Amino acid sequence: MQKQEVESLDLIKVVPNYVPDSVRKKKNKKKDWKYGYDIDHDIVIISKDGTLGDVVDIQNLKIGLPLQPKEIYSRSKTKSEQYWEPNEQPKELQKIKTIFQWNEYPNAFKESWIPYIEREFERREDGFWFKNNGVATYITGSHYMYLQWTKIDVGHPEFRESNRVFFIFWEACKADVRSYGMCYLKNRRSGFSFMSSGESVHQATITSDARFGILSKSGADAKKMFTDKVVPISTNYPFFFKPIQDGMDRPKTELAYRVPASKLTRKSIEQSDSEQLTGLDTTIDWKNTGDNSYDGEKLRLLVHDESGKWEKPDNILNNWRVTKTCLRLGRRVIGKCMMGSTSNALNKGGDNFKKLYRDSDVLERNSNGQTKSGMYSLFIPMEWNMEGFIDIYGQPVFYKPENVVQGIDGLAIDIGVIDYWNNEVESLKNDPDALNEYYRQFPRTENHAFRDESKNTLFNLSKLYEQIDYNDGLEGQRVVSRGDFSWRNGKKDTEVVWTPNPRGRFYTTWIPPHELRNKVVTKNGKKFPGNEHIGAFGCDSYDISGTVGGGGSNGALHGMTKVNFDGPSNYFFLEYISRPQTAEIFYEDVLMACVFYGMPVLAENNKPRLLYHFKNRGYRGFSLSRPDKHKNDLSKAEKELGGIPSSQAVISIHAEAIESYIEEHVGFNQDGSGKMHFTRTLLDWANYDISNRTKFDATVSSGFAIMANNRYVTKPEKSVKEINVTFAKYNNGGRTSTILR
Repeated sequence: MQKQEVESLDLIKVVPNYVPDSVRKKKNKKKDWKYGYDIDHDIVIISKDGTLGDVVDIQNLKIGLPLQPKEIYSRSKTKSEQYWEPNEQPKELQKIKTIFQWNEYPNAFKESWIPYIEREFERREDGFWFKNNGVATYITGSHYMYLQWTKIDVGHPEFRESNRVFFIFWEACKADVRSYGMCYLKNRRSGFSFMSSGESVHQATITSDARFGILSKSGADAKKMFTDKVVPISTNYPFFFKPIQDGMDRPKTELAYRVPASKLTRKSIEQSDSEQLTGLDTTIDWKNTGDNSYDGEKLRLLVHDESGKWEKPDNILNNWRVTKTCLRLGRRVIGKCMMGSTSNALNKGGDNFKKLYRDSDVLERNSNGQTKSGMYSLFIPMEWNMEGFIDIYGQPVFYKPENVVQGIDGLAIDIGVIDYWNNEVESLKNDPDALNEYYRQFPRTENHAFRDESKNTLFNLSKLYEQIDYNDGLEGQRVVSRGDFSWRNGKKDTEVVWTPNPRGRFYTTWIPPHELRNKVVTKNGKKFPGNEHIGAFGCDSYDISGTVGGGGSNGALHGMTKVNFDGPSNYFFLEYISRPQTAEIFYEDVLMACVFYGMPVLAENNKPRLLYHFKNRGYRGFSLSRPDKHKNDLSKAEKELGGIPSSQAVISIHAEAIESYIEEHVGFNQDGSGKMHFTRTLLDWANYDISNRTKFDATVSSGFAIMANNRYVTKPEKSVKEINVTFAKYNNGGRTSTILR
C-alpha cells in the first residue's frame, strides 16, 4: 500500500509587506507603534519599544514583532557556534538571597551591579535578540525569563524553536484586548507544565493586588504542579526579581507575595527601606477540579493544565463557562487563561476539549471580534517538539541526516523524527487502539490529536484514517474552497452565483465549468435539473429554526458526482454542515446549491418543510423520490414531495451504501488519493452510531448522496401482485357433468 507523507507545516511565517513599508518606517521613526491590537492594520503588536519589524503569521494570527536592533548579542563570532546559552548569575550576587541582604551592602557595591540588574529587567520587559546559527532571533520577555531564570527538573530549559513560537503566540494573546488567552493542543512532554508554571511566577512577581490560579485534570495534579514546579521556580529566582514571601518557604496551597523587589536603579538605592517595602499582595494558588472551580473569583492568570483529560462528572466546557467570567469585568478582559493539553479519547474528556479548541479558531469571530470560546487555538506538531531530535540551535531534525547531527541534549542524532514516528506507526498498524493512543500522544496533525478509540465502528477505520492523513497533507494546497451561493442581483429563481468567502457555509472541491452551471430544464412549466446525469445531493434537513438554549442538530448537504466527463467521478464535491439563524435560510441555501450545480437532491421526508419549500417554488422536479421503492408503490405524500423516510429498512440500506463507497473510493486507491476531501464528514463516519443517528448529520446527508447517485443501479424491480384464481371442479361420471361444491 502506498504510504502518504504528512508534510510538516511552518510554525511561523513572515508575511511580506503586510503593513506598507512607508507606513511602517514613518511610525518607526516616531516609535509610534502601540503594544496591543492595532485595528487599523488588523495586527497584534507585541513590540514594547514603539517599533514594528516583521509581521508573522502563527496559526492565522498576524503578530507584529519589534524592529531588529543594530546590535545583537552573540556568544561567538563563528556562525556554527552561535546558539542560545544562559548566562550564569555573578557569584557575588548569588550570595544575596533577599532584598534585605542587598540593603546591607555598601552603596559602592550596589552601584557596580546596577547596570547588570537593570539590563535583566529590560530583557524581562522587552524581550531579547540573539544570533542563532547566524540568524537574528527574537524571544519575548516571558520566554527569556523561562530560559534564563526558570529552574526545571533538568536544570535550565532547552531553547527550542517550537517554544519560541509558543511564547510569541502567548504574548499576542496577552496583548490582544479581544483575547481571553490560548488553547494549546500539544504533544506529550512538550514542556507546557513548566512553561505555564514559569509564566505564573514571572507575572505574579511583577503584579500587585492580583490572584493567579491553577487547575488540572484532578486536584492532586494541580497541587503537584504547584508544589513541584511553581514553588521551586519562585524559590530559585534571583533576589532582584523575587518578592518576599508570606508564610512557609515551601507552601502547599498558596504562594503569597507581600513585599516586592523594586526595579533597582540608582534612584531606588537612595530610597528608604520603608519606601521599598510596599506590599505586593499577590497570590498563586490551586483548586480542586470541578465545574465551579474559581467561581466568583477575579483572576489575572489562570493556568489550565491537562484540560483535555477532564472525565465525568467534571466537564471542561462547563468549567470554562464559569472561569471565563473570572477573567473579565463587564466587557473588559482583565485576565488571561493559559490552557494546554494532549487529548484523551473522545468519551474520556477529549470531545469537550476538542469543541473548546475548535471554538478558539481565530478565523471564526463574532461581531465583537472574539472567538466563540474567547481564546485563540494553537497546535504545534510533534516533530517540532520531540525530545532526542532537537539540534543545538533548537531546530528539529525531520529526516535522516546525511551526517550525524549533535543534539541539544548532547546525544548524536542519526535518524529523523518523522522517520522515527513513521516506524512507530508501522509497528502499531495492526493494533488500532494502541495506534490511536500513539497518535493522540504524539500528533502530527490536529486530527491525530483527536483520534478516538477504535470501538465497534461500522466502517473501515483504516481507510478513513488513511484519507484523513492524506487530507491533512494537502493543507495549504487549497483543495477545498469555502464560500456562499446567492441569487444574482438578489432576484430569486434567476441565476445562482458562487462567491468565495473564508467564513462561508459551503465547502467545495469542484466548481463546474460555466456551461454546466445553472442548468435548469423546464418541461410543461415544471423545473428539472439539467445535470442529473453528472451527480446528485443528499440532505439531512430540520424543521424547527431554534430550540431552547440554542441547540439542535445542524442541517447538512453533500454533493457527489457519478460518471463525470467534466470533472472527477464518484467524488464528493460539496459539504455543508451548518445551522443558520432560521430554517428558511437553510432551505434557500440547499435550493441555490441544487440550481447552481443543476443536480437533484434526496432528502428526508420525515421533516417535510424543505420539500414543501422546493415544491412551492416550482422545483419539485429537483426533489428525488425514494430509490428503494418503485414509483407505483410510493405513497401519496411521497409522490407529492419526494424524499425518503428514516425507516429501519432505509437506515440499513443507507449504512450499506456508505460502507460500499468507503471500500471502493476512500483511502489509498489506484489513484493514490481517495475521493473524499472533507475531513469533518470522514470523522463523522468514523464515529457513526447507527443506533443513535441524531448527531451524525454529515453521515446521514452524505449517505443519501451516495444512494441518490446509485438509484438506477439499486432500484428494486416493480413488485408483481399475486392473482388468486379458483377453478371449479366437476364430477364427470355419467352422461352429464355436475359441479362439485
